Amino acid sequence: MDPKIREIAEQYAEGCYGEQCELLRTLGRIPAPTRQEDLRAAFCRDWLLARGAKDLYIDEAKNVVCPIGPQDGELVVFAAHTDVVFPDLEPLPMTEADGRLYAPGIGDDTANLVNLLLAAGYLLQTGLTGRRGLLVVANACEEGLGNLDGTKALFAAYGDRIKAFYSFDCTMPQCICRAVGSYRYRVTCRTQGGHSYGAFGAPNAIELLCRLVEKLYAIEPPKGEKTTYNVGRFEGGTTVNSIAQEASMLYEFRSASQACLEEMEALFRRAVESCRGLGGELSVELLGVRPGSGPVDPETLRSFTETSADVIKTFCGEEAALLAASTDSNVPLSIGVVANTIGAVRGGLSHTRQEWVELESLKAGLKIVLSLMLGYVDGL
Repeated sequence: MDPKIREIAEQYAEGCYGEQCELLRTLGRIPAPTRQEDLRAAFCRDWLLARGAKDLYIDEAKNVVCPIGPQDGELVVFAAHTDVVFPDLEPLPMTEADGRLYAPGIGDDTANLVNLLLAAGYLLQTGLTGRRGLLVVANACEEGLGNLDGTKALFAAYGDRIKAFYSFDCTMPQCICRAVGSYRYRVTCRTQGGHSYGAFGAPNAIELLCRLVEKLYAIEPPKGEKTTYNVGRFEGGTTVNSIAQEASMLYEFRSASQACLEEMEALFRRAVESCRGLGGELSVELLGVRPGSGPVDPETLRSFTETSADVIKTFCGEEAALLAASTDSNVPLSIGVVANTIGAVRGGLSHTRQEWVELESLKAGLKIVLSLMLGYVDGL
């Protein structure tokens, strides 16, 4: 990588480590359930404005959008998401021991968001700009049934002006360069029900829905690309002596291939149709779609990812782990825009209330984020 960029990134990251840790302790306590990211969005807005951000705004999706440099042409996005998987609306609990910070959502994605903010702060305070405009985005709705709506809203607003996309999520040395898409549904079955003895033999919503589950698990996934499916929640009925009037389940399937996703959707619909007319009413609700990889030019994406991998190896001392996963990068990759999702922290137990990050790893993470930003800056 460019030695001047490396020097700047190393000096800055070493010099602001104390501020970095304090920012993580502060931001990590702010609750941010998906679609309720308002407090974190306001904090990120105020933090960036205090460092000289201009024309910054929070959009209707609750994305904090901070333009840097020329905005009348092509754009490169640098993003990290504000939401966490936990429903807490009170300050999140936090403990610290042996160089680790523990809190729900502290690694996914708070620590990565801290590194994004500090890298943006460097550009804002130095006044550096480049040949392309940058959009630094603290985006909403990445987790769960947020369905990547924050990033979808960003692309709806800026369209094909966005030519490259980086999100910071996961852990070092991961680099996500292929999009695992998913379709998610709620299926509900309703029947007349009745007394378990007096109306014995009447259709039971639980039993009918179980028939559908059996059919879904008999599906042979498409060949050529890993494709999975799962019934993740099942509920229904009232008492042990009542024939269930209603039951519902949550179902999803995933693949890095959009073609496989579309084939799975057809197989799912066929299974549902085969269970109609058995004495219950079936309804299907689409809860969300995360698109899979689309028409990205393979050579352009390969070159783009090689640059990311070089930066990761420089500061992590390890080869980048090039993976397929479901992240905010799904949106650009699905429409042909090169994108990587890059881990900028070390930690573990993601999506648990015991989640932790290694504080010392923040330095390397910041170096990665800032180096990638500086790659679009002229005159260093």
